[in-house]
Amino acid sequence: MADTVDSPELVHLAVEAGIATITLDSPRNRNALSAQLRRELIAHLDAAIADDAVRVIVLTHTGTVFCAGMDLKESRGAGAEQQGVTEVPRILTTLWDSPKPVVARLSGPARAGGVGIVAACDIAVAAESATFAFSEVRIGVVPAVISVTVLPRLSARAAHELFLTGETFDARRAAAVGLINSAVPAEALDDEVARYTGMLRLGAPGALAGAKAMLRRERPATMSEDFAAMNTLSASYFASEEGQEGILAFGEKRTPSWVPEG
Repeated sequence: MADTVDSPELVHLAVEAGIATITLDSPRNRNALSAQLRRELIAHLDAAIADDAVRVIVLTHTGTVFCAGMDLKESRGAGAEQQGVTEVPRILTTLWDSPKPVVARLSGPARAGGVGIVAACDIAVAAESATFAFSEVRIGVVPAVISVTVLPRLSARAAHELFLTGETFDARRAAAVGLINSAVPAEALDDEVARYTGMLRLGAPGALAGAKAMLRRERPATMSEDFAAMNTLSASYFASEEGQEGILAFGEKRTPSWVPEG
């Protein structure tokens, strides 16, 4: 059933002490990527990225499942151009290109498109009980769109195995193959997320954005070209307002001005 203007919000945004927490809240369908959820997720991501008070974004969920992928009820009977999956690149690109670090927090499973979202985040932390699967081939489709964010994370061997078999794998395997950063006991999940966000809050906003862009860039053909480009980039940041403030704060043994209070 299509959502209406009276439908309860399925994605929530809260900002505190420089951290924007975006929560998927559609447990009735396992936080599947329905049209309403996609629209609200994009809107909240855009708002968090535009908010100068935000240093870090945490993407989390209610219910037992992080995200089950596309809402198959909405996909049933729709033509290729009407499939909601055509909107998923906007979500993944926003996460991938966000100038602010994004941390995924999973206390439950991710499937298909949900795994693509996890891969698009900079850092992902999951409870050991969380599971993952590229289940597309088992329903007659392929993990095409999400491969754009997933393949840079996985080894070729792991990608072939997991994409072709559709096998369910646990959080420890997900960490071992590079899909997530950390798998911890459920009771330690929030502390592990806080450990990462606490470190990320200390980074200068411009430097964090610059480091993300540097990590995403295509490397030149030769090492000499790469050194030339990186030398220019490094010098520009040392001379920048943030760089000078950071150097001064270090010398004065004080907290840099960009670190949020609280």
